[in-house]
Amino acid sequence: MYQNIATKCLTGEVRISFEHLAKPYSNNGGDPKYSCTILIPKADTTTYNDILSALQTAYEQGVNDKWKGSRPQLRYPVIYDGDGVRPSGEAFGAECKGHWVVTASSKQQPMVVHVSNTKVQLAETDIYSGMYARVTVNFFPYDSSGNRGVGCGLGNVMKTRDGEPLSGRANAESDFAGLETPAAMPMGVPNTAMPMAGSAMPGTYNPNPYAPTAPTGNINPITGLPM
Repeated sequence: MYQNIATKCLTGEVRISFEHLAKPYSNNGGDPKYSCTILIPKADTTTYNDILSALQTAYEQGVNDKWKGSRPQLRYPVIYDGDGVRPSGEAFGAECKGHWVVTASSKQQPMVVHVSNTKVQLAETDIYSGMYARVTVNFFPYDSSGNRGVGCGLGNVMKTRDGEPLSGRANAESDFAGLETPAAMPMGVPNTAMPMAGSAMPGTYNPNPYAPTAPTGNINPITGLPM
């Protein structure tokens, strides 16, 4: 329970996956929604138990209201075991191992803020799958064309820290590891590593490195000619 709402939860620190928090996304041709998948560490028993309690409350609300006293078997679980398999029978991704998996969505855009300043919306570039956050979710019963169940509504997201992106796209550093070469010297720029003819050797100052070397011997300080 969060803010005295029995169907609402504030998670502990979770990892965000499959995020569509800045722009709505249409899944299988449905209405575009803002959404994300929430990966809850199995060690966080407080969040897990809060979610189970909120789910049960939402289910009982459905029994007493939308479902007219019937107790349907939920066709789709709301919380999945990341060490198990998806409804399709495929295994969850490696990032889900050791986690409970919940997907939340909303037609309204959530606020996505940083833990250091909860009044300012984060830039889109700071929001990505793989970041860590705390999330508010609200569970509700639904009855859509005879399909009855409990949904998970997405509230707001508070980013707590950065994490390894889960986009699956490699960055340039990893793609080109070991292939770096020193930058080539631009054409027309003298290589100062080697002194030019007539110039002073490294470590000495020559105000005109392109002037011919003065002859040795006694020099007239006024005319500059040998004495």
